[in-house]
Amino acid sequence: MKRRELLAAVPALAAAVLPSWTAAQPAYPASPVKVLVGFPPGTATDVAVRAVSEQMARRLGQPFIVDNKPGAGSNIAAKAVATAQPDGYTVFAITIANVINAAFPGANAVDPLKEFKPITLIGNVPNVLVVHPSLKVANVAELIALAKARPGSLAYASSGIGTSPHLSGEQFALMADVKMVHVPYKGSTPAVTDLLGGQVQLMFAPASTVLPHVRANKLVALAVTSPRRTSGAPDLPTLDELGLKGFDTSVWMGLVAPAQTPSSVIGKLRTAAHAALDSSELQAIYKAQAIDVLKTSDEEMSRFLRSEAARWSKFVQHTGIKPE
Repeated sequence: MKRRELLAAVPALAAAVLPSWTAAQPAYPASPVKVLVGFPPGTATDVAVRAVSEQMARRLGQPFIVDNKPGAGSNIAAKAVATAQPDGYTVFAITIANVINAAFPGANAVDPLKEFKPITLIGNVPNVLVVHPSLKVANVAELIALAKARPGSLAYASSGIGTSPHLSGEQFALMADVKMVHVPYKGSTPAVTDLLGGQVQLMFAPASTVLPHVRANKLVALAVTSPRRTSGAPDLPTLDELGLKGFDTSVWMGLVAPAQTPSSVIGKLRTAAHAALDSSELQAIYKAQAIDVLKTSDEEMSRFLRSEAARWSKFVQHTGIKPE
């Protein structure tokens, strides 16, 4: 075959070969999907993600393997996913911690707006304002009055500098115009342990972490930090209801994939996740852990992430909080 004839034949050859090659590609997912969580097992995020992942696996016919990689406010897991192959086989459990991490000037954190493609939000668990019984306050008004009468004498625990419980305390102090001492811990477990022992007087902590201690009368719950009351503790008022208008530091969580993941793959993951969130089995697990169901489109989640990033960037700049 002459060179000119060979060149002329290339398009036809490509057309003949391409359909068979395309047809040979396996439908997604053809192998297990890994879901990275930036917090230890047993946390609210871990519980929510495992419940969703189990249901998604049933619907998509492949295992969804939850891999806990705690550290650096979940930034270690975030970086692992941001740099993974964008093929839909590595997914990240994004939370409020990731937009807070990125809000610190000069932070070596993953930019959740640029490095991920949204799948869907999956849940929200409010922080609960709890106090040690020895403080002898029955409501938020009494706590504020006590803090004003004894400025700088009340200590509040958190799971670390820059975490949602920490910023809950900072926002409370700012809006209530009180001075308190922040005592950071390396995680919620040691923080709650010292709160139960009376070494610190109060804490903002995820509902699933502290409500069992409230029910056992070891801690006193005063309010939740979400805009609306939570189904897990419907009798607890919101701080917004109690006069701290706009107070919201609830711990939201969702699923994202590397930024270049194909939209068709994202769509399959979203459809499976939404079906999971609609299941009565998952909703029972959520209710037991005081987690409220969230469900969003890609555009709704994108708008939400942009709003959260702007809100926390402004707050960090205003308060001058420095990362660990």
